[in-house]
Amino acid sequence: MAGERQAWIEAPEVVRLFPTFLWKCRLRPELYGPINESVLKQLEEMHRELPPLERGAAWQSGHGLHTLEPFRGLVSCIGEALDAVLAFLRIGVRDVAITGCWANVNAPGAVHRMHAHPNNFLSGVYYAQVQEGADTINFHDPRAQVAILRPPVTELTAYNTDQFVVTVGVGTLLVFPAWLPHSVDANRSERTRISISFNAMFTAFAETMGRPLWGAP
Repeated sequence: MAGERQAWIEAPEVVRLFPTFLWKCRLRPELYGPINESVLKQLEEMHRELPPLERGAAWQSGHGLHTLEPFRGLVSCIGEALDAVLAFLRIGVRDVAITGCWANVNAPGAVHRMHAHPNNFLSGVYYAQVQEGADTINFHDPRAQVAILRPPVTELTAYNTDQFVVTVGVGTLLVFPAWLPHSVDANRSERTRISISFNAMFTAFAETMGRPLWGAP
């Protein structure tokens, strides 16, 4: 019957409207090895005077890690990634700066609730220590209106799901729109999960890009 009902049309075409990008790469082992060694050593020193994390607990560092010497190698890689993303998006203004960079240390059982990063253009995360059971991140559909009606589906696809689960590994670097909601499930491993998050914004947004788009003088 389905074939008979569609006999009067040509092969239908599904058009993807307004896609949301996720840029994913992995640093070469010879590169992420020294970077991770430097990053993890610095974080250990920063957390040395604090009590050990209890199960289900998490710790975040300050937001200025990109200014510290031990993070210079990672910051350089992030800069190259940001430039590649802007080129992919065909953005004419490529002068961006990291506005914040911080560590997320999640003990076994710890979660990171859904959130986004306001007042920035791009956000991202680098994984310095992840393992099976703590190697995913969830990205959620930012369109609030799609939750108004959720009929049952026979199979989850990219066109009917409300979240996308991305698997990551040591050395993985992700970049995505700062407004895209994301979360992290409970750490199901027996080791801490350590990632470095960052935000980026156009360096001179107010001076060069903040004017009305309708051409006001």
